[in-house]
Amino acid sequence: FGHTRRVSLIAERIAKELSWGENRILELKMSAELHDIGKILIPLEILNKPGKLSDLEYKMVQEHVQQSYDMLKPYSFPSQLPEAIYQHHERLDGKGYPRGLLSDKILPEAKILAICDVLESMISHRPYRQALGMDATLKELRENAGPKYDKDIVDVVLRVIHENNNKPFWLTSENLS
Repeated sequence: FGHTRRVSLIAERIAKELSWGENRILELKMSAELHDIGKILIPLEILNKPGKLSDLEYKMVQEHVQQSYDMLKPYSFPSQLPEAIYQHHERLDGKGYPRGLLSDKILPEAKILAICDVLESMISHRPYRQALGMDATLKELRENAGPKYDKDIVDVVLRVIHENNNKPFWLTSENLS
């Protein structure tokens, strides 16, 4: 829950910076809150495993995007919500998953979710590694703006974080209440 909540806060801020309309922002926030729902079908011993996952375990974790899509697709969600969730691990260069989509085939919402997910995940502790910190996270985004991540969205993230003294703007007491 904490991860998806923080991804939602980051996504909302980015969308506001991009001057998206209120309804589109709400849809993006819902997508962020639900983007990992398929992980409820993955055994906890895999999700919480310290250390490196086996190839089979990693493949099971990757399947969460398909499982999320399958869970949400039957419902009347607004807009492209299930599809944006399905695409949140795609990368602009086609090296993402599950479909290896190229930039022009990836929804703008999914491009935002991808960056928010990476940003929040890297600065947070995971069972398999310590938090990597803001410097490493910003380096990842800067170096891969273009090949992996949408450069315009990365620029927004970098600016907003810089304006917040390189601190995670989504971890303010105002956002956590």
